[in-house]
Amino acid sequence: MEHFPEYDEIHVISDIHMGGETHDFQILRETGRLAGYIGWVGQQCPEGRVALVLNGDVFDTLAERSTGYIAIERAVEVVGRIMGDPSFSGIWDALARFVALEGRTLVFAIGNHDIEMSFTGVQRLLLNRLAGDDPLKRGRIEFSTVGAGYSCTVGGARVYCTHGNEVDAWNYNHYESLARVGRRLNAGLGFDLAEWRPNAGTRMVKEVMNSVKERYKWIDLLKPETQAAVGTLVVLDPAQAKKVGDLLSIFGEKVLSEKDMNQRLSADEPVSGAPAPLGAAMPVKEPWLGPNLGEASSVQATADVDSLLLQAEKNLGKPLSQLAEQDGQLGTGQLILDRLTGWMRNITKDEALRRALKDWLADDKSFDLQDRDDTFKAVTANVGQSVSFIVTGHTHLERAIDMGGGRYYFNCGTWIRLLRFDQAVLKDQASFKPVYDVLMDGRMDSIDRATFGNASFVMNQTSAVSIRREGGQVVGRLYHVLGDGTGTPEEIQRFARS
Repeated sequence: MEHFPEYDEIHVISDIHMGGETHDFQILRETGRLAGYIGWVGQQCPEGRVALVLNGDVFDTLAERSTGYIAIERAVEVVGRIMGDPSFSGIWDALARFVALEGRTLVFAIGNHDIEMSFTGVQRLLLNRLAGDDPLKRGRIEFSTVGAGYSCTVGGARVYCTHGNEVDAWNYNHYESLARVGRRLNAGLGFDLAEWRPNAGTRMVKEVMNSVKERYKWIDLLKPETQAAVGTLVVLDPAQAKKVGDLLSIFGEKVLSEKDMNQRLSADEPVSGAPAPLGAAMPVKEPWLGPNLGEASSVQATADVDSLLLQAEKNLGKPLSQLAEQDGQLGTGQLILDRLTGWMRNITKDEALRRALKDWLADDKSFDLQDRDDTFKAVTANVGQSVSFIVTGHTHLERAIDMGGGRYYFNCGTWIRLLRFDQAVLKDQASFKPVYDVLMDGRMDSIDRATFGNASFVMNQTSAVSIRREGGQVVGRLYHVLGDGTGTPEEIQRFARS
């Protein structure tokens, strides 16, 4: 039987997203609180063994303007810039103090925004920054960067931590490709960036979202990368509709990632016979615009995804310029732009955005701690019964679910800003106008200062999970870190396992 590290308690945080070369491109706000929290964790159970797990998206190279889909030869330079940024340096100082303490372990798990952490050069950079040449300190730092997650035990209960993107076909890491790049770097060989196949989520961020973010700094806080929020992007910047349309090949990348993901997850149970046709795992319909925005026109507000997928297969891997001009015909993106903008000719921009947000938030369960979302379903379906506590991140949305039989699931949320739209402000055009004005201002400082209905527009919610041995029980908690991070966090949900 494999032996896993044993701890008296572990603490898990995720989706810190350190990155961005300017203040308005940095979506992590509570940097001082995070440094204080790291110090607080270091003081827990002084005589015991304590682990702090950074469960993916620790830094965010996709927020760096100077990088493409991946930083390869420049990976050390880019990560070094992030660590040295005055906005984040206090966090790295706190982590260095943490690994200087006896009985502490710091774990870096890979996400989908920090894939460069799989490179040995980046790992050496982190080790040198946090531990210098001290072998004891260096021995307290571990890396989990091959997509296998991090397993340990607390009080005899098995714990499994994983970012969660490995079950998300939009944001799946091609770990074998990362390993190949790492081998070439170690061998002193060059790497042609044209050979790198980014996942669909990465392409959406770099080719669409970052250009929108130049004007609307808060766009990441809504996380409208998914197709269901395309209407929001179109309303904000109609020119993006053509890009989104031309990025039909993104759907092809998603299908390929889904195929890779399924093969990886089912590696112990090979599937016999011919592979499923490209696109077979895709849903029958995926909305481009929802009913509230679509009702401005008599045109049906969904695209024929069967035909989109067929086009995606043809376009797979082609650059945007080729897609836009192929065969001298009108590009697919222009056709979609014409259709989308046609739907909105009868409404003002503020009303169009309100309707798009209503569609995006329809039947929204984002902040329901017990909602068994897609990440929960996919991760738990691929974790064995011997695991008592499962901890994910990736979605930025907290979860605390009793699975029964002494098994529990947590999503430890995020440390970046989050925006939450109350249905009251989306009720009609007049109630939405103050929100619209703040959004159109576009600056992060304006978002931070905004209040509606005596509540801050930005949620003050920095989340963490702890799993501790307490007497004869192992207790898992979802909590919120408050103030300067040095005090006892606020307990949100507690599960105890005998």
